[in-house]
Parts: sequence; structure tokens; C-alpha cells
Amino acid sequence: MSAPELQGISLLRYLWRQLTSMRTALILLLILGLASIPGSLFPQRTQSPLKVREYFESDPTGAKWMDRFYLFDVYGSPWFSAIYILLFISLIGCVVPRSWHYFREIFKVPASAPSSLSTMEGFQEVDGELSSAERWLKSNHFRIAREGNSIAAEKGYIRETGNLVFHLSLIVVLLGIAGSSVFGMRGEAIVNVGERFINTPTSYDNLTPGRFFSISNLPPFTIKADNFDATYNPETNAPENYELEVTIQDEIGTPEVKRLVRVNEPLTFGSTRVYLQANGYSPLVTVKDLNGAVKFEVPVPFLPQDANLTSIGAIKVPDMDPQVGFVGSFLPTAARDKVRGGFSSFPELLDPRLLVSVWKGDLKMDTGVPQSVYRIDTEDMERIGLWALSIGETYQFEVGSITFNGVIPWVNLQVVRDPGKQYALIGSILAIIGLMISLFVRQRRIWVREVNGKLEIAGLALNRLPGLEDEINKMANEIKEKK
Repeated sequence: MSAPELQGISLLRYLWRQLTSMRTALILLLILGLASIPGSLFPQRTQSPLKVREYFESDPTGAKWMDRFYLFDVYGSPWFSAIYILLFISLIGCVVPRSWHYFREIFKVPASAPSSLSTMEGFQEVDGELSSAERWLKSNHFRIAREGNSIAAEKGYIRETGNLVFHLSLIVVLLGIAGSSVFGMRGEAIVNVGERFINTPTSYDNLTPGRFFSISNLPPFTIKADNFDATYNPETNAPENYELEVTIQDEIGTPEVKRLVRVNEPLTFGSTRVYLQANGYSPLVTVKDLNGAVKFEVPVPFLPQDANLTSIGAIKVPDMDPQVGFVGSFLPTAARDKVRGGFSSFPELLDPRLLVSVWKGDLKMDTGVPQSVYRIDTEDMERIGLWALSIGETYQFEVGSITFNGVIPWVNLQVVRDPGKQYALIGSILAIIGLMISLFVRQRRIWVREVNGKLEIAGLALNRLPGLEDEINKMANEIKEKK
């Protein structure tokens, strides 16, 4: 005879029990960990928009398919959010009822002794008085309940407390992360040394607000990059220290303050933090037409391509007739070999060179189609020159000239608002404490009954953890000594 099919409320009740079981919560937690792996393998828009842009420029077709599966925005994807929400519901449905049950049970007296103690763990018969057993149990921090000629004692109930604290803390961590995602924001901006960053939406190169974050809530601070100093190991070329000297102003009209920003020492404006994330160089060039009129004269940020800051970039001059673009490579310490051609052998400015390829034609800046400021579409353009410039040199081409005036360092500032960060931290600390309690505290019960002038002693250890028999032996020996 087959079991009847579940329908309606019975089916919903069954699905709810399955979802809120501890087994399902653990499986969802494992799946969430696996789902977060792509976020560490591929650059994320919220953290490394420049690297994401490189993916699209180097392999547009592959990057488009990756973007369809949200591999560049893993933690904001629908599939990751679905796992996150299911885990959240599962933990709440699993832990809250257990918490309520625990708070009802915590004030109850220990369970009465079973009818026969001889079948329990560590059973002993000793000569002694029931009051001596009661005093020993109290002195060893057992909570006891005495009824007639028997005592029920319990110790280590805090183990269950630790277990519940652990799971409740996981909910706090999830709430903290969700709060940062929904009510927070994250943005990045490249700022040349000597320039000022004003915390407005138009100042960001990339801005990702949370679903319920209002742009009007951006704190009105300004940051002026005064000086940037980077120190590199001369043997390994690895960075040893980054320091950015800034002048900040919290609000208009408040006094300006000097600050020093390091990699792990961000600026703080309320719940908003500003991190020093990356650095590079901006070649300062002057472009003139054949009549000597200046058409372009600003520092242009170039994007680093390796640890030695070999950088690429584009200089676009739409005001010239015809329009002119420069596809450039910047080398802080110029070197060359037959395989790689020109490259940088060290990240500091020891022998800077600017390599430019000059193109004339339509830059396609008036089509309304967004394009990268670091690339030039040269498909319908004509190359009219190729040269390597040192600082102070000028290169003449058929419709004008370009002068390499110098180099200005730039820094990439990451502005982050994480309103749930503190709650996630507190939840993580409590989760660790709760886990340690649940792992190392031993929960056990001891019963003592007076029968025919003798004391029967036995106990029960949760999960048969060791140590109960030693404790009963110690108790029996002390009772014998005091008799």
C-alpha cells in the first residue's frame, strides 16, 4: 500500500521542515562557500573594475559570456543571492525554535534520577551521607535538584548555549553582510598627485551603490593628493611601502587637515573609509597643431600591465583637424630585448620613456557610443608616426607635434561604506566563542540516591565524552574520606 501524496498545507509543512533542518543549513553553507570561489578567481566590478575592463578589451566574446553568468559580479548575482537567502531562512528556521526551547529549558531543574542507577555509567555504591554528596556537587559547580532521598545534578549545559550562540552569530554575520550590500556603497577614482577628489558621483570612475543607498547620502568630504611615495625592493622589485600625503576637508567651511594614508591605514569619514588601492603614472604631454596652437595639455593616466608598472594608455585630441590619437606605452625604467621589445625593468622613475604611435582620422567620440579612455579604435584611422620620447623631447608629425613634459604619479582611491561591517565582525567573534564552548565544554549528569544507608552514584555523559567516571570516582573518594 503506497503512502498518500502530500498536498497543500502538508506539502508546505514538509518542505519547510526540510529547509529548516540543520542538515540543509550545512549543505547550503557548503554550497555558498563553493559559489564564492569564482569571486576569488575572476576580478569583480566592485573591487577591480580596471581588470574587468581589460577582460572585455582582450577577449570581448568570452568576457560577454562570463558576464552573462555574473562571473564579474558574483556576490550580486541572482544565483548567489538565492543561495544566500535560502541559507538565511534555513538558519533562522533552524535556530530560532531551538533558542526558544533552550530558554524554556534553562531554568528547569535537572531531570530526576531514573528508577535504576545500576545500568548507568560509572555506577558505584559508597558509604556516606546525602548531604556530603550535595556539598561536593555544589562546590564543583553542578546545578542540583534534591527530592526526597535523591539528588539530580547537571553540569556543562553551557555547551548547548555555545552551540546556539554559534548559530545565532551566523545569522548576525549574514545580516551584517546583507546590510553592507544593501545600504552601503563602493566606488573607485584615479587621482593624480596635485589634484583634488570631491566626493560627488561625477568624481568616480566607478560607483556601485547598494539597492537602498541614496547618492544624496554621500558624505561631503574632499581629498587633495599632495604627495605619493612608493618604496621598492631593489633586488625583487616588490613594493615595500606606499605612503600618500593628503589634505582632507570633512565639509565645506571646516578647516583642512593633513593626513597620511597607507595600504592598511585608510581615511575614515564616519562609516565611510577611503583606501589606497593601487598606483601608476600619468605622462604629462603637450600636443600642438602646425600653427603652434596648444590643443591638449593635461596628465593622462596610463594603466599598469605588470609589477614593474609597464603601462598603456591613449591620448585623444578631437580638437585637431584632422582628429589625432596617440596609442602609448609608458616605461618608468626603460629597457628593451628582442623578445618583449620595450618594457620597464623597475617600477620607479629611473629612466622614463613614452612610446607613442600617432594616428589620424575619426576618433568616433561623437557617435554617442561609450568607449574606453585607455583605448583607441584605429580601424578607420591612419598611422602617421611612431616614436619613443624622453622627458623634454618633442616629436614632429605631419599635422602637429607632441612634447613629453614629465610624469605625475596617480593613486587609485577606493571609497567604501560598510554599515554592517561592525555587526559582521561582532557576529564572527561571537561565533568563534560559541564554537569553542560547544567543542570543549563537557555536558554530563550525575544522580545520587540514598538506599539502605548507602549512596548509589551514577551518571550520563553527552555523546559519551570521556571524564565522567573519573569525576564520579573523585566524588566517591571525597565522600568516603569525610565519613
